[in-house]
This record gives sequence, C-alpha cells and structure tokens, in this order.
Amino acid sequence: MRLKETVHFNWYKHLLVLLFLVLCFSASVRLTSADFSVVVTNSSQMTAFLARFIHPDFSYLPKLVSPMLKTLQMSLVGTAIGVVLAIPISFLATTVATENRWLSTIFRFLLGLIRTIPNLLLAALFVAIFGIGEATGVLTIAVFTFGMVSQLMFQAIETIDFGPIESAAAVGATKLQIAVWSIAPQVLSQFASYAFYAFEVNERASTVLGYVGAGGIGVILNSSLALLNYERVSIIILTILVTVTLVDKLSERVRRSLL
Repeated sequence: MRLKETVHFNWYKHLLVLLFLVLCFSASVRLTSADFSVVVTNSSQMTAFLARFIHPDFSYLPKLVSPMLKTLQMSLVGTAIGVVLAIPISFLATTVATENRWLSTIFRFLLGLIRTIPNLLLAALFVAIFGIGEATGVLTIAVFTFGMVSQLMFQAIETIDFGPIESAAAVGATKLQIAVWSIAPQVLSQFASYAFYAFEVNERASTVLGYVGAGGIGVILNSSLALLNYERVSIIILTILVTVTLVDKLSERVRRSLL
C-alpha cells in the first residue's frame, strides 16, 4: 500500500514540475513576443542559405591562413599576459598567503567585477578607446584571462596542505618566502593546467571578437556575412572548427600530462 502511495506521489510531483515548466515557457513566449511561425514562413530563405552554405569556397582558403594565425597569436599573447598578471593577484586574493582578510576581500571584489563584464562588451569598450586592430583583441583577451584564471588560481591555493606553510613560518620565513617555497610548488601544475585551459577558451572566443573590430579572422567572417557571401562564410567556419579542434586536442594532452 505504501509503495503504491509513493508511486502516485512521485507521479503527481513530476506532473506538477512539468506543468510549472510549461507555464514558465508560455509566460516567456508572451513576455518576449516570440513568434515561432517565422521559422516556417522563412523556410525558403533557410533553404537558400543552406544550399549555398554546404558548398564552401575552397579557393578562398589560402587567404584565411594569415588571419587565422593572427587569431592564434592574439589568443596566445593575450593568455600569456593575463596569466602572468593573475599569478601575483591570486596570492593576494587569498588569506592563505596574505593573512589579511581585508586585503583579500578587496582583490576578490575587483576580480568579481572584472568577471562580470562580457567579452564582447569589453572588446567594444577597448575598440572605442584604442581603435580597431589586433592589439585591442590582445588586451581584451588579457583582461578576460586575468579575471578567470585569478579566480581558479586562488581557489586552488585555498585547498593546499598547510603543513609546509606552518613549518616555514616556524623557522621565521617571510610571507614572500612562504608563497614562493611553500605554496607555489603545491599549485604549480594546476596553474599550468589553468593557463592551457584559458588558451583553449580564448582561442574560441577570439574568433568572435572580430565582430566588434578586435582583429583576427572574425573580421573576415563578419564582412562575409554582411555581403551575404555564404560560400566564404562556410569555409571560414570550417577553418575555425578545424583549428579549434586541433588546439583543444593538443591543449588537453598537455593538461593531462601536467596533472
């Protein structure tokens, strides 16, 4: 009897959850004025787009080598700058290294503020300030990497073994000596892994930054879409896909070897 009551209760519970989700979906459609009939009415346009999209313009491939290399260079340089800046700040953002809660709170607040700014908005702001070009893309990636990697790094520091820290403090080591000789060796492999992970993320994100003029292959993708040259759009996307896949596989192998 109890088993039947439990089954009925679970059935009603799932029904209520489903009803709640349907109500939320219906309310969202009304609030956003979403019209799904557009998908059907624009089917001819979709067919025309796909008919051209599935025929990549391979003759345009040689012209994509240089922009793709610039995109990779933007990702690499921006990631390197961001990681270098993140290392000292990650130590300052944790009380394990500073033993000062107020100082760590201030740095954590600044890191949280940086992480709240989306990549595209950050790139748009830098383009407005510094102008269009790869340097703006590098700066955007560096700031984004700094915020993301600093968060990961100081969280890694807070999970270390406190034994070496206590031993170093007992013999009169300074905070800098403790950070270098007691904390850093325990998190070095994790730091390197986070750096490669950030490079993976940035390599994908940097292709989108071209939409706001931050340089790289994204600029060509944006212009090709604006000109409705879908054959070129197709080969550009294929180039980005292959490059991202290769970089991800290489980075994954390196990260696994470090852990």
